[in-house]
Amino acid sequence: MKFNQTYHQFTKNDVFVRHDGYVSKINNNSVTVTLKGNINCEACHAKGSCSMAETEAKQIEVDASETFQLNDNVEVFLNKSLGLKAVFWAYVFPFILLISTLVISYMYVDEWLAGLLSLAILIPYYTILFVLRQTFKKAFKISVLKITSS
Repeated sequence: MKFNQTYHQFTKNDVFVRHDGYVSKINNNSVTVTLKGNINCEACHAKGSCSMAETEAKQIEVDASETFQLNDNVEVFLNKSLGLKAVFWAYVFPFILLISTLVISYMYVDEWLAGLLSLAILIPYYTILFVLRQTFKKAFKISVLKITSS
């Protein structure tokens, strides 16, 4: 598919979240894109819990099949349903895990120990996420398109 057709498909379709950015680093099979502030964040219902809505520039590493040069202007696309899944695994599930551990452990041990256990349960959770980062990287496929001036 040619660039213009692909770009038109992404911009016309409302199931994608789009972020503007530029290529700041190039690796073997991936590029690091520095994301600029995004106007799409204003209309998103998850902007309160999403770190992309902050004003400072963020960097994201994306597998790229096309060739890029440093400082190329690009657009990064992510399916909205994948964005909601990412919010779930990063924020919602750990919160549920923390609260359920607190409630269950409170029945058997002192308050302070229940609180400590509920916080400590997050250590193995985030360790597992770190170990499975390549699996998540494949599941949360991010597309990057080069912006060409016409």
